Amino acid sequence: MNIRNVVLVVFGLLMTTYSAKAQLNVLNAKTPEEIGVKTEDQLAYDNDTPLPYGFIDDRDVLWSKSTWEIIDLDERVNFPLYYPIDTNNIGAERRSLYDVLVKNIKNKKIEHIYADSYFTEKRTLKDIEASLVYKDTVDAGIEQFNAEGIVDDEYIREFSLDAGDIEEWRIRGYWFLDKRSGDLKYRLLGIAPVANEARSKAFPDESTTKVELFWIWFPATREVLHKAKAFNRKNTSRPISYDHLLNSRRFSAVIYKEDNDLGDRQINEYINDNALMQLLESDRIKEVIRNIEIDMWNY
Repeated sequence: MNIRNVVLVVFGLLMTTYSAKAQLNVLNAKTPEEIGVKTEDQLAYDNDTPLPYGFIDDRDVLWSKSTWEIIDLDERVNFPLYYPIDTNNIGAERRSLYDVLVKNIKNKKIEHIYADSYFTEKRTLKDIEASLVYKDTVDAGIEQFNAEGIVDDEYIREFSLDAGDIEEWRIRGYWFLDKRSGDLKYRLLGIAPVANEARSKAFPDESTTKVELFWIWFPATREVLHKAKAFNRKNTSRPISYDHLLNSRRFSAVIYKEDNDLGDRQINEYINDNALMQLLESDRIKEVIRNIEIDMWNY
């Protein structure tokens, strides 16, 4: 029995070491630039694609419900979606979810951008730049424009939103009962960063409200999010892809809306000025969804 335990421990250490090599290439790197760069053999060995969703026929859906949730980035369990916010002294392989999405929107790897969670009005990078970047001309620049008709760059202030400005994420998901497997399943449909617009950084004394900067159709971004890794505090040799983190619901979220016959009204529209009762209503909706699967097997 003792020998068996020793063999298992040694095997586990070998697998961990191999994982560190495969993920970060730290042990094989001859220069710092080679850290995080996989060899051709490692790339061939890795099945580096997101796990595909299984096909679900509409006739196999016995019951379904859409929910909208808030992921509060002040909660510790949600930190992997928020950090790192300062990328000057950290490796290029580690970026926050916001940085990953904005970068891939700019390089056109993400094209399914929308104005709201119903995905009816498509947007482009130019459309959302007004919320992400704010440019302001100082008084000296205005005087120069009045006198010469031009404004030098030194008189233009530019404020951009970064990962540290994001306060929460909002997601839309679809809960359904699969008749074939008899399971309650969840499919993430959309995700949106929420923050004050970039203009608030130029005028911090003005009162502002948080807005949804844009909505992204999640299934079309899985390839991008699979390649981007979130920090795994339990095992740094095995970072978690953002695709895996979000699909497996490794975060804490609160429901703020469900589809209903009253125009999908939000909880705070029928429970006003009572945060505790709003939270209890959110928990009630979760409990109803959770009990659907149990009730199916009981009856």
